[in-house]
Amino acid sequence: MVSGACYAVLISDLTVAAVSQVQGSASRCTESQGASLSQHSMDMSLNEAVSLGLRRNYTIRSLKLQRAREKFDLYVTEGMFNPKLKLSGEHRLARGSADRSRTTRIAPAVNLLGEYGTNVELGWNQRFSATKKTGELNSEGLGLTVIQPLLRGAGKEVTSVPLRLAHLTEQVNKLNVKSSVSETLYEIVSAYRALMKSQNQVVLATNAHKRAVSLLAVNELLIASGRVAKFDAVQIEADIATQELAVEEAKNQQQASRLLLLKLLALDLSTPIRASDSLKVVRLEIDQDTALRLAQANQPQFLSTLLQSEQAALNLLLAQDKSRWDLSLEAGVNQLNEQHGSTGANRAWDSYTGLKLEIPIGDRSSKQGEVHAQTLLEQQKMLEEQALLELKTRITDAIRGLDTLWRQLEISQRVIDLSKRKLAIETEKLNAGRSTNFQIISFEADLRAAEDSNLNAQMSYLDARSQLDLLLGVMLEHWEISLEHF
Repeated sequence: MVSGACYAVLISDLTVAAVSQVQGSASRCTESQGASLSQHSMDMSLNEAVSLGLRRNYTIRSLKLQRAREKFDLYVTEGMFNPKLKLSGEHRLARGSADRSRTTRIAPAVNLLGEYGTNVELGWNQRFSATKKTGELNSEGLGLTVIQPLLRGAGKEVTSVPLRLAHLTEQVNKLNVKSSVSETLYEIVSAYRALMKSQNQVVLATNAHKRAVSLLAVNELLIASGRVAKFDAVQIEADIATQELAVEEAKNQQQASRLLLLKLLALDLSTPIRASDSLKVVRLEIDQDTALRLAQANQPQFLSTLLQSEQAALNLLLAQDKSRWDLSLEAGVNQLNEQHGSTGANRAWDSYTGLKLEIPIGDRSSKQGEVHAQTLLEQQKMLEEQALLELKTRITDAIRGLDTLWRQLEISQRVIDLSKRKLAIETEKLNAGRSTNFQIISFEADLRAAEDSNLNAQMSYLDARSQLDLLLGVMLEHWEISLEHF
């Protein structure tokens, strides 16, 4: 038989081992088991995951192609004041019952739009024709036309609107890229931390299962000595089964988290990666005023709303311009030289200057466009105010939530400390014969629950910090990522 002293020593040794296994937070558990977990896995740090994501993620690669189109759109618009050369020509052979002919024509033309709406067109036309009856005819001419709007389309402010709209659109596009890259980066960081969390959960579940198996071995010795009834072991066997289930669930969650991260990184789904970073949580000190200033200067959606207000104002300017009368000053000069085969040359020229006026009467569409543009501008102003209010609300909620999560993290750490003390006291009571295995199992379950709560609190706080970075528009700055190559 096992003596009472031997019984106390066995229980004491078991409890000391159990307590030592649950020491520290989930992050330290991961470090203690890191070697076994990474025997057949490739370690990956969070920085490496972010770097891979920026190079391989499908969303980011698609954004690069989209930016190529958007940059070319801007390039095309920026050339609106450049001279545009048009070359045209033709060669024709004709045959009929009365005559046969051939004609060759070359007609290059240059068109230039000025910053004040002036349209200048210079064209040259050379034509060579020959028929069987009339012989050869060679003609060449030069024409210059200048049109200067005086009402509709006149002035630098109106003429430059398409270019200004294009630059505003480019700024909005850049902000959209920043928003998309930031959200994708947040998804990668969240997926990496989810993998860290699942790895920690596997370690915690495995350790709990080992403690239950060790306690069952001690109870079998006590049953053999007659100091514990045989049916008392059923409680421990049920706990072992529960812990086995928890281990399987944790492993399944680990594989799901691994697949999600691999998908975001566009890697082979069979790649055996392991999150190698340790879990570190540092409190963020930031007040609402500072956060609001950062958001107003960096938040992509808020800045896009401001730019859209400027676009609406320019569209109103265009609509008001279209409702004006079309009055233009037109001038031109033409010169024509003709050379007949045998009759000699003929030269002629002419010039003109005049005013052209078009007055729309009974056309409501121009006023319709102005009304639409005016109301859209007023709506955009309201959206701007609404966006600022929404930003303030979200920042207030985010900072309050961050403070709450930090307090929860501190409380969860105190719960771990108290659970350890409670387990140690109960162990001493068990050594004195004033407790049972059921109480030890119950208190160890409490400690496991406290560790899970602490792990969840750490992950929630880190996720809330990343969400705040996303809200303030500083996610890329936090990771020192530049969008110059986009």
